[in-house]
Amino acid sequence: MGLFEQYSAGDIFVFVVWGLIFLVFVIKLFQSIRLVPTKSAYVVERLGKYHKTLDAGFHALFPFIDRVAYIQDLKEETIDVPPQECFSKDEVNVEVDGVIYISVTEPVKASYGITDYRFAAMQLAQTTTRSVIGTLDLDRTFEERDLISAKVVDVLDKAGETWGIRVHRYEIKNITPPETVRLAMEMQVNAERERRAILAKSEGDKQSVINRSEGLKRETINISEGEKQRRINAAEGKAEEIMALAKATADSISKVAEVINQDGGKKALNMQLSEQYIRQIKGLSKKNRKVILPANILDYKAWMNSMDLNIENKKA
Repeated sequence: MGLFEQYSAGDIFVFVVWGLIFLVFVIKLFQSIRLVPTKSAYVVERLGKYHKTLDAGFHALFPFIDRVAYIQDLKEETIDVPPQECFSKDEVNVEVDGVIYISVTEPVKASYGITDYRFAAMQLAQTTTRSVIGTLDLDRTFEERDLISAKVVDVLDKAGETWGIRVHRYEIKNITPPETVRLAMEMQVNAERERRAILAKSEGDKQSVINRSEGLKRETINISEGEKQRRINAAEGKAEEIMALAKATADSISKVAEVINQDGGKKALNMQLSEQYIRQIKGLSKKNRKVILPANILDYKAWMNSMDLNIENKKA
């Protein structure tokens, strides 16, 4: 006789039902034990109503009564904003895409405040980007990326207060104008680059001419200063030479006068002058020149008396 032959079909059905109930209870019991990882938050509902939020660590729930309705990741995450077409103030169509950096700060609001905060943040970033670019000219859209990002972050932050999220930053990845506009911009950039090159060359030539003229000017000044200093030095040297000769002459005359005043000085002077007189007459005769002699060439005493008179006058 088999194990279940002694039981009727009704009894077997009851055993199966209780077995299933026990299995479900065991499964629910295990599911009521929750290990929450770091930077995560579990939103618990009791009988369909929000009950509490589980932080990181070990938690035990009531089976069949409590359940984890939402699991929120508290780490910062990135959301790609798909490319979209925007019209600038000067009615140029550009394609813009970006990326949002957000994190959940209030898990309850992120769970019950909005259906999908990621999708909502992406849509709000797109609409805000379109509105901001619509106030800027095409040229400024490439320069004012920070302005666009700051405006998007400001709008998302205000909305994030009710969504339980925080927007850290928004970065524009690409701003793509139409092909015709891109070619025109490249031509403009090339023209501006050529203009700067020509301007830089002209400034260089101008500076070169100025430098050469300044060099010639300084060279001329240096030459004139050198010539001036040379003449000053020559004049000072000539003056010192004249002063030295005058001083030597004065000293010589003074010494001659002192010697003449001594005993026998006049006789010595007369003898020397006589020798010079005779030597000069002898020298003139050798050079075959015409010489005018006194009536009495031997009348030396008269000539000497005249010389004495001249010496007395010099002393006086």
